[in-house]
Amino acid sequence: MKKKIFEESELIINSDGSIFHLHLLPEQLADNVILVGDPGRVPLVAANFESIECDIQNREFRTITGMFQGKRISCVSTGIGCDNIDIVLNELDACANIDFNTRQLCPTPRQLTIVRIGTCGGLQPYTPEGTYIASAKSLGFDGLLNFYAGRNEVCDLEFEEAFLQHMKWTGSTCIAHPYAIDADADLIERIAKDDMVRGVTIACGGFFGPQGRELRLPLADPNQNQKIMDFEYNEWRITNFEMESSALAGLAKLMGHRAMTCCMVIANRVSHRATPNYKNNIEDLIRLVLERI
Repeated sequence: MKKKIFEESELIINSDGSIFHLHLLPEQLADNVILVGDPGRVPLVAANFESIECDIQNREFRTITGMFQGKRISCVSTGIGCDNIDIVLNELDACANIDFNTRQLCPTPRQLTIVRIGTCGGLQPYTPEGTYIASAKSLGFDGLLNFYAGRNEVCDLEFEEAFLQHMKWTGSTCIAHPYAIDADADLIERIAKDDMVRGVTIACGGFFGPQGRELRLPLADPNQNQKIMDFEYNEWRITNFEMESSALAGLAKLMGHRAMTCCMVIANRVSHRATPNYKNNIEDLIRLVLERI
């Protein structure tokens, strides 16, 4: 069988041999990867490293690879949203599994362990500000995974259907079909342990309307958030909103990587309270993930 060649237009490699957006060389990527949204949070993670191997930045994508307690770790910023996760995951996978010289798959697959550390909005009374939530399951409002073959094989289709029925979205052509995806179960056990809430996270395609925030523009469904909070399926409740977990879990599963998201609640939509000054607490979460990854 003829080996697939990844053409220049599909796999764009910079003149220095690095991947197009991340500007990362394959040898600069560690097997353990921490993702953060804010490029400014990358040095916050790397401040815990005993040594630093590289520090690379292009646009919102910054990567620092170093050593922490004998583990080689890359911390990569993604920016905001599932569209950026699509860029980052595909380029990380290319660095891990495509030979940039021959433009063919590497003979031995390489599996990455990826943990995203972020912030989120709590949707239940038991997820107040400061709560750590591990996204055992994610529900993608972004529609990204629907563009990839194998989507149905990795998603929880019964969960999706139950949610659509509850929201009365069946037959709607105006909303991207949500997809339900589980994080890597072993990784959830290792990272979440007994001090994180294990919940269902909705990853939204926006911060305002898609998360039920109303400023000057009225919402298509003013009762959306209440319906989301009331949803229950096989003892699962939706615990929080954020903007990346579904694409991360879904793409990683299709690619054969292990991935999960853990977030700190900085705003609770039930109590209408928010904590914008959360730096110390996020540093505690970073340290926790570094020790457990």
